[in-house]
Amino acid sequence: MVKEKNICSTLESFLKEEGRYEDAQATAIKRVIAFQLEKIMKEQNISKSEMARRMKTSRAYLDRLLDPENDKIQLNTLYKAAAAVGKELHVELV
Repeated sequence: MVKEKNICSTLESFLKEEGRYEDAQATAIKRVIAFQLEKIMKEQNISKSEMARRMKTSRAYLDRLLDPENDKIQLNTLYKAAAAVGKELHVELV
C-alpha cells in the first residue's frame, strides 16, 4: 500500500524516506562511470586486455569494474582506470 504522503514526492525524497537513497546514488554513479570508461575505451580502441595491462590488474578485475551492477569498487581503482585512458577522476562533496 502506498503511503498517502508519497503521492506527490520526488523519487529522491521517496528513496531518502525509505533509507535507500545512498545505495541508489552509489549504483547510479558506478553505472555512469562504467559507461564512460567503456565509451572512452571504444573511442581510443583500447581492448580490455590492454586496459587491464595499463591498470596493472587482471582482466577479471577490469570486468568487475566495468560491470554496471557491481558498485563495490575502490576509489583508487577508479583513479587508475581514469589515468589508464588519459583522464582524471574528480570526486567532490556537495
